[in-house]
Amino acid sequence: MNSNSGNSGKWQMVVAMSLSGTIGLFVLASGQPAMTVVLLRCLIGGLSLLALLYWQGGWQNLNARQVKWLLLGAAALIINWLCLFSAYRLSSISIATVVYHVQPFFLLILLAITQRDGQIWRKLPFLLLAFVGVVLSSGLDIRHDFLRNADGHVSQALAGAGLALLAALLYAFATLATRKLQGIVPAQIAGLQLLTGAVVLAPMADLSNWSWHWQSWGSLLLLGFVHTGLMYKLMYDAFQKLPATSIATLSFIYPLVALLVDVLFFATVLSAWQLLGMVMILLAVLANQRDWHPAILKHVANAVSGRGKQM
Repeated sequence: MNSNSGNSGKWQMVVAMSLSGTIGLFVLASGQPAMTVVLLRCLIGGLSLLALLYWQGGWQNLNARQVKWLLLGAAALIINWLCLFSAYRLSSISIATVVYHVQPFFLLILLAITQRDGQIWRKLPFLLLAFVGVVLSSGLDIRHDFLRNADGHVSQALAGAGLALLAALLYAFATLATRKLQGIVPAQIAGLQLLTGAVVLAPMADLSNWSWHWQSWGSLLLLGFVHTGLMYKLMYDAFQKLPATSIATLSFIYPLVALLVDVLFFATVLSAWQLLGMVMILLAVLANQRDWHPAILKHVANAVSGRGKQM
């Protein structure tokens, strides 16, 4: 991987994760059930990507090995969505979001096993820092949220957390499958996977509450063309250019942007702990971009501790 390719991959991943963080805003604006939104994202996004590929050229015939990884990635992506939406219903968005963001760790574990690369673990402290930042920035009170959102049945909330965990593992596997398709145009990979998802999800979607209001249609078109077609092209391109550690760390931009959307559009007031969590995520992303040594975290902690004693 040359430096120019790596830099473009980083920016593609940053833009893709930033778009991902704004998905919730347009899902709410559409007023449609989650399954309907996912179906239309797959359909519009998949068709737009394959239309772009037809216009630009570059379609490649796939061999048996590539078809296998394409279908495995599509299956992982589809089941990931279904598990995550079910997790939202069974537990809560905050619990599911926090649990789901163990997926960078799953990605590193899968790649460490398949590539036998010990250097992957060097970035683990920064991933842990980002994950703690996600927990803090979510404002999650585990005991309170489990009881409140599961109507007193902790087992139901635990089932939701388990589904979010499974979704995280499946997303990590989908990322790994995409990286196995080196040399295939990202638009072709994403387009075929999304259309596969549309075929599978079509029988499950409930279109009884369909709305022709411009806000609903406008939101769905944006979700399809921008938050799916464009986003997946950028993301899959980045997957093929970046090392696993960069993909894992940059994934934490998504919850950071989602929290900023809450502040800007839903008048959410952040606590000091949530602000600290955002700073921790930014620090972890910066550390990965600058290739800092994990020992710097110890120096930062000592500096903060020393300043606290002086106060």
